[in-house]
Amino acid sequence: MTSRELTALMQKSPVDCHKALVKEYGRYVYAIVYNRLRGCGTNEDIEECVSDVFADLFMKCEFDMSSENDIKYLIATIAKRKAIDSFRSLCAKANHISERDEDDMRELVSDFSVDEHVDRSELRRVLLDKIDELGEPDSTILIQKFYYNRNSSEIAKSVSMTATAVRQRCSRAMEKLRSKLVEVGMGR
Repeated sequence: MTSRELTALMQKSPVDCHKALVKEYGRYVYAIVYNRLRGCGTNEDIEECVSDVFADLFMKCEFDMSSENDIKYLIATIAKRKAIDSFRSLCAKANHISERDEDDMRELVSDFSVDEHVDRSELRRVLLDKIDELGEPDSTILIQKFYYNRNSSEIAKSVSMTATAVRQRCSRAMEKLRSKLVEVGMGR
């Protein structure tokens, strides 16, 4: 979702805008917050922090109408900062901030593994959706070849084709898949 799309939705209906934000970025924010608070907070603490992230984004940020930038990175930054603040608050309440906790906090600030994991998961989801859009037998051929590492002869038996036909279908399916990925901005 771009800033422009979000601004237009906000002007149309703030409630719909908030629902769209939570629907599109809810899992992403939860993953970031969960990774930061899993060692010191309860599920309620995590959910409260996630809510705080969206409240902060919704109430304090102004979206630039002219921008076509994805707001994902803004949301990630807010989520990380809110999670770190919650971590500090929870540790202070428990009165057990130690040197180890401070070291953990330094690691948390520079930890991007959750973001990378979520990005890879999103990439896989989009890729599988686009493969599925190819239809049968192309999607089955690509899945068996690239996910299950089967050769053309093995695939041919499962789809009732010759090995030569499978290779040709695979080649054509890859071209179609490249086109579909370019359409969504994932290929060149």
